Amino acid sequence: MLGMDLQRIKTVIMGAAGRDFHNFNVFFRSNDVYEVVAFTAAQIPGIEGRKYPPELSGPLYPYGIPIIPEQRLEKEVKEKGVGLVVLAYSDLSHEEVMHKASRALASGADFMLMGPRSTMLKSNLPVIAVCATRTGAGKSTVSRAIARLLKTSGKRVAIVRHPMPYGNFKMVQRFSSYEDLDANNCTIEEREEYEPHIDMGNVVYAGVDYKKILESAEKEADVILWDGGNNDFPFYWPDIMIVVADPHRAGHEVLYHPGETNLRMADVVVINKVDTASTENVDIVKNNIRKANPDAVIIEASSDFYVSDESLIKGKKVLVIEDGPTVTHGELKEGIGALAARRFGALTVVDPRPYARGSIRDVYARYPSLGPVLPAMGYSKQQIEDLQETINSIDADSIVLGTPVDLGRIISLKRPVVRVRYEIREVAGPKLFEVLTEFLTKP
Repeated sequence: MLGMDLQRIKTVIMGAAGRDFHNFNVFFRSNDVYEVVAFTAAQIPGIEGRKYPPELSGPLYPYGIPIIPEQRLEKEVKEKGVGLVVLAYSDLSHEEVMHKASRALASGADFMLMGPRSTMLKSNLPVIAVCATRTGAGKSTVSRAIARLLKTSGKRVAIVRHPMPYGNFKMVQRFSSYEDLDANNCTIEEREEYEPHIDMGNVVYAGVDYKKILESAEKEADVILWDGGNNDFPFYWPDIMIVVADPHRAGHEVLYHPGETNLRMADVVVINKVDTASTENVDIVKNNIRKANPDAVIIEASSDFYVSDESLIKGKKVLVIEDGPTVTHGELKEGIGALAARRFGALTVVDPRPYARGSIRDVYARYPSLGPVLPAMGYSKQQIEDLQETINSIDADSIVLGTPVDLGRIISLKRPVVRVRYEIREVAGPKLFEVLTEFLTKP
């Protein structure tokens, strides 16, 4: 750090329109020791070139704060005399984190990761947090199961979702209907997280200012359920922290940031998808949990899935569409859609890569490890149009929809659609009901 320098420390926050904004709001916004000169953008297209607006950035930043491509980091540090670079996004390998640190250091700046004490807010209500060691581990199934248990026990639950402000940078968003999604011009990734909760009758909060969000959520709930994003740790201090690990990526639980942080903080670790993973991989995950966090309760669970119409899969040429983040920066070659296609006897899974249009073609170029599945990408109107054109150009008998979003509401699909639904089921260790007894029995 710059120590006793009376000038404000010029700072760049590296982010992906989520953790970066939160860290700014709770630590930097009113802090006259620092001057945040830019956010950088990664993972999410279409964010760079915009500004974090003055109404959110506060009196110290009357003109807002520019959001620039991460590629410009070194230039920004050198030209602006930046003294501190803060990494504030998730699902990066430990190696990649240090590559970014090295870029900052080589440019002359200090490098910082911010932890819970600097960034977590305290709620007046009990908080249950669901996080993960990697994107696509199955947090959503655990969150839904917990919400169901709470509601059955008579608790009013507010779901607070990790931010995804890819459209408008709104301070507080509240979703209780599909009309709310439409009114907020939600992206496909946002809908993937919000729609299943709305289908259950849950209220979901999101946005940019998580202090304001918490104040709103506390007015209509008995319990706050933090529904994490990627493998980030919570924005609120949890009374119980449940972390989901994925044996399909055994070893990643101690190789990715901040997933390993979650693993070490966890009260409960759910090893998900044990029904489709090898025993060897499950054992690797168990051993890593015991080494990193020997006091954590371990639950083994399967991710049971169901399809809306088996006859549209058996013996058919199918196009598989998967949850976007899971198969892109989550690095899984395929998801639940491909598993369903195989289990229910598809004749073949059509490779969509030769048919990719526009920005969808760019996604395959950026993530060459992607298997023969189509990620449900839709961060902008143009990308949604590219997705529709790609889907409708593919010669398939039907579409197996592994993403939770109802794509037929957003785009016109020319093939019959089979939706895949999935829910968690505990198969070894205690039940979620048992570990949540205190929350469920309090008056």
